[in-house]
Amino acid sequence: MKNTKYGTILAVDDNADVLTSLRLLLKQHFSVIHTEANPEAIPALLKNTRYDVILLDMNFTKDVSSGAEGFEWLQNIHALDPNVAVIMLTAYGDVSTAIRAIKEGATDFVLKPWQNEKLVATINAAMELSGTRREVEVLKTNERALKSALSTALNQNFIVASPAMQQISALVEKVAATDANVLILGENGTGKEVIARELHSRSLRAKEAFISVDMGALPETLFESELFGTMKGAFTDAKEDRAGRFEIASGGTLFLDEIGNISLPAQSKLLAALQNRTITRLGSSKQIPVDIRLICATNMPLYEMVEQKQFRQDLLYRINTVEIHLPPLRERKEDIPILAEYFLKTYSAKYRKPLLRLSPAALKKLEQYPWRGNIRELQHTLERVVIMTDSAIIEAHDLSLTSAVSQTPSASSGGIVVENLNLDDVEKAVIRKALQKHNGNVSHAADELGLTRAALYRRMEKYGL
Repeated sequence: MKNTKYGTILAVDDNADVLTSLRLLLKQHFSVIHTEANPEAIPALLKNTRYDVILLDMNFTKDVSSGAEGFEWLQNIHALDPNVAVIMLTAYGDVSTAIRAIKEGATDFVLKPWQNEKLVATINAAMELSGTRREVEVLKTNERALKSALSTALNQNFIVASPAMQQISALVEKVAATDANVLILGENGTGKEVIARELHSRSLRAKEAFISVDMGALPETLFESELFGTMKGAFTDAKEDRAGRFEIASGGTLFLDEIGNISLPAQSKLLAALQNRTITRLGSSKQIPVDIRLICATNMPLYEMVEQKQFRQDLLYRINTVEIHLPPLRERKEDIPILAEYFLKTYSAKYRKPLLRLSPAALKKLEQYPWRGNIRELQHTLERVVIMTDSAIIEAHDLSLTSAVSQTPSASSGGIVVENLNLDDVEKAVIRKALQKHNGNVSHAADELGLTRAALYRRMEKYGL
């Protein structure tokens, strides 16, 4: 018959008869049983073996009945292995001692002489608890590793070759170690989220969560539930309690992208949460404290919006303790060769092609192009050329950079100029015109185009806008 016993148990008691009894009983139910009369040996035993459960006597030869030695060794054990389950054994038990043992971290409390069936059941329950603790620890370790890998991967394109980006890197280094709120300003596609992640990765919160929220794509009706969370029954579809982004980010960094696109009522709710450092879930009256480092970003002219009463001045003061202005790619052309090399390496690997390289003429063409879509447009251009090019060297004629829309359309005509009737080019031109008309306000442009904000964002992503 197959042996299904499992579990590694350590029993520590200075009574040899007790250890013998435990060994004879437990070897029938568990795979490994270690016994030890001297508690001074516990550190060495824990160093060499990972135990699921430790049975620990509360009273050794130095102290007959108070349990002080047992409590001291309980603390030492959990300092060495926080996840192991410890069951206290004593012949001098009372309610107050049992309560203290549980409060100080013991899993359970068993009186001598024990009932065999009850002791085995207690150990089995403790093993389940120990296993769950270790699974949680593994998940936390994996989560930290994933966050680190993700942060590294996302910030490999934090390029600081140009003087402008070197200044920004120095500012990031100075600000990152603080908990100051940061506002990142810049055109679409300049890498605002990359800077936000760089601030997080260099901060004291780097091992905690970085939570990003696209405020421009967040419907007004979901603002509170997404940011502050919900309680079961708060509305028809609220079938369970759910934490919001503020709670999830607590201890780490909350990045609110497209902050300029939220309505005035939403701004008021956001301001209250930032001022009080507390949130209240929908359907609850309980205030939940949150500890976040706030980073916001926008391509909108917030100061003009304040003058036009479209953005709250007190909210602007709250979010912009430090401002970082990201220059457009056309003003940091020294970064183009390095960015291009990074994207070519990334997409060559993604599409299983030999590493492609730019000819001098192709690189010159990239450096002379105005890049209205900034880094995002460069990224999509190079992904497309990696897919379409068969040779190892990318020549200038491989780069399709002719803009479909006149960069300076006639103010008098207000028309949309296209060079051909390709539907993609026409759609790109119309979207660009709508965004220009509404000063980059995605919500207003989407309304005029008859699209949802999410649909417009997908098209902007497609065309590098």
